[in-house]
Amino acid sequence: MKRILLLEDDQSFGYILSEYLTMQEFHVVWVKTAEEVLNLLENENFNLALLDIMLPGIDGFELAKVMIKKHDDLPFIFLSAKSLKIDKLKGFKLGAIDYITKPVDEELLVAKINAILSQNKNSESENDSIEIGTYEFKPKLFQLKYQDELIKLTSREAELLFMLCEHKNNLLSRKKALNEIWGLNDEFSRKSMDVFISKLRKYLAKDPSISIDNIHGKGFIFTISH
Repeated sequence: MKRILLLEDDQSFGYILSEYLTMQEFHVVWVKTAEEVLNLLENENFNLALLDIMLPGIDGFELAKVMIKKHDDLPFIFLSAKSLKIDKLKGFKLGAIDYITKPVDEELLVAKINAILSQNKNSESENDSIEIGTYEFKPKLFQLKYQDELIKLTSREAELLFMLCEHKNNLLSRKKALNEIWGLNDEFSRKSMDVFISKLRKYLAKDPSISIDNIHGKGFIFTISH
């Protein structure tokens, strides 16, 4: 499930859009201030951000300037009632993938989101890496690196670790992991997944800030404390 960060201070529109995107099988985190966005981005990963512009405190344009410096790999779309050409040009100059004026056609927005996410997926290189505390994880190469030590993962270990990273600080349900990685949700598969979780804990044990906590009967929460 792709993670969408929605910044919208209008209670009615924010709620409607958040619900609609959730119905389209996106995981939506809806916040109302730019400050909340910056705090979230310090600890969580998103596939795309939808940014309002006219906000209390830091506006969407100023937020984009900060995001480009600190999170330049996060694509974003402006959703705004500001429809002047000068505002649209400013949005694109700041690095927006698109600039959509309100009222928003939700169906068209979802089509654009899917196109952007598909393009990003196809443009990923094999050397793309994910920082996990003091580890470096290259999911397409099945590699986990700690300082000068290289751990070669199996494809299933890499898939499971990648899914944990996607759900960092959130619950990864057993059902979702079993269905998407094992293709089965029987007792043998559940025991197999527990073995793989134990292996990942051992691989990551050299960094005490990393934890994979078991939530009984639900799934796992992957956290990095710093």
